[in-house]
Amino acid sequence: MSTNKGVTKSGCPLTLNRRSFLASAGAMAMAAKRGPLNFASSLLAAQPNTAGKPVVQAVFARPKVDRYWMGWPGAAYDIKARQAEYTKILENAAKKFGVQLDVRNEPLDTDNAVNAYLEQLKKQPPDGLILTCMCLHYGKSGSWPHVNKIAKERGKIPTIVFSPMGTSFTGHLQGTRDIPGVYAAATQDLDWLEFGVRMMNTIWQMKNTRICICAGNKTEDRKLDVIGTTLRYIPTRRFLEESRKVQQSDEMRAMADNYTKNARKIVEPTKKDILAAAKNYTVCRRLMAAENCQGFSMDCLGPVSNRLIQPPCMAFSRLRDEGGLGTCEADWNAAISTRLTNLLFDRPGFMQDPAPNTVNNTLMGAHCTCATRLDGFDKSPEPFILRSHSESNVGVAMQVLWRIGQKVTIMKFQGPESIVLGTGRVLRNIETPPAGGCRTSVELELDDVADARDTKGFHQLFIYGDLELPFKAYCQLAGIKVVHI
Repeated sequence: MSTNKGVTKSGCPLTLNRRSFLASAGAMAMAAKRGPLNFASSLLAAQPNTAGKPVVQAVFARPKVDRYWMGWPGAAYDIKARQAEYTKILENAAKKFGVQLDVRNEPLDTDNAVNAYLEQLKKQPPDGLILTCMCLHYGKSGSWPHVNKIAKERGKIPTIVFSPMGTSFTGHLQGTRDIPGVYAAATQDLDWLEFGVRMMNTIWQMKNTRICICAGNKTEDRKLDVIGTTLRYIPTRRFLEESRKVQQSDEMRAMADNYTKNARKIVEPTKKDILAAAKNYTVCRRLMAAENCQGFSMDCLGPVSNRLIQPPCMAFSRLRDEGGLGTCEADWNAAISTRLTNLLFDRPGFMQDPAPNTVNNTLMGAHCTCATRLDGFDKSPEPFILRSHSESNVGVAMQVLWRIGQKVTIMKFQGPESIVLGTGRVLRNIETPPAGGCRTSVELELDDVADARDTKGFHQLFIYGDLELPFKAYCQLAGIKVVHI
């Protein structure tokens, strides 16, 4: 039984998979070799990437000496070798995540050097700053006065203060702890720097993300405060119009056959239903490409109620398995939550309707669409059953069977400036029938919640893994408030 997939309790991912959000036909062809639920898709090439790349500066605060004597980090600390090691980790991470890394090798060692650097930041602010403190004891005060000054006066640049073991005590870490947009990472784990670069890239990606919201009658853009994501609203009729244009193809048949063969069983859907579900996926892809968007959310309840479309549950599941997002009910908070989870952890979230169980004091969550690759986009899928959409009893919905005992993080944006966050553990999967509600239905035991009725939010994401600490690190860096679930 696994309770913590891919993340240590310190919040540093053990393994960071290939870049989240697969966005090329070549990547999809590679994915096709991984096993169940993979098939080559030319449509993936039509999914737009965010344009450009973030610029992140890396600087080092230390005396300009060859060797320390007495005090931490000590005479055994090879200054040049350690700086070269930190730099190499940063360079590899920048290459991995598509970040432009600007390394300043000359150390910041005097007040004049720090003041000159702050002037440079005002004139040409980067998208992110990683400031490594390399000295605790040297001279009168070590490097922390310089670190604190930069953290306080660097403007609004997202800043990581990296303090490898041997460069800080408790007191040294107080100066940066409450500065908005500054995260102090004090750890012996040098590989954490890779996650630091990933967080910087994620902040930039979120600012440059466009999500297609198919709802209502207007075409307009709305740019969100704080995270900067653009919501591209298009009328609901666009989905209907595009659906009428799409003709059955070999690709759709391959997708339908793939789900048919890999399902643990099929209960209500017919072969025709599954093929129609594959068509919905094609429609979503085409609309995303047409609107230059990296995700899709739709208020499908009206069109389904009026029998104008089949529920897009399986299509949304497929989008999530690929590292994209397909979210229900035009819930943009759930959409940006999904995008953030994809970018930070290379795994999907399960948007669900929360139903407190007052008998067990637990939280039940259910929805008719759920990704299958809950461990990660390059991991094997969880078992699933093809069902009908429960509220209409038509179409194809996913009943994904969650791993019993799995540690789970619960998270959702409440507006672009705050998230709710908590953790729990999977107790059981719930069958419908005899229960009512949606097809993927999971019961969680919550951590640190005295009464499940106090659980905040709606459509929160359930995510495999104990991700509370890295989520908090990101939110501190990105200026987002965290509220306990």
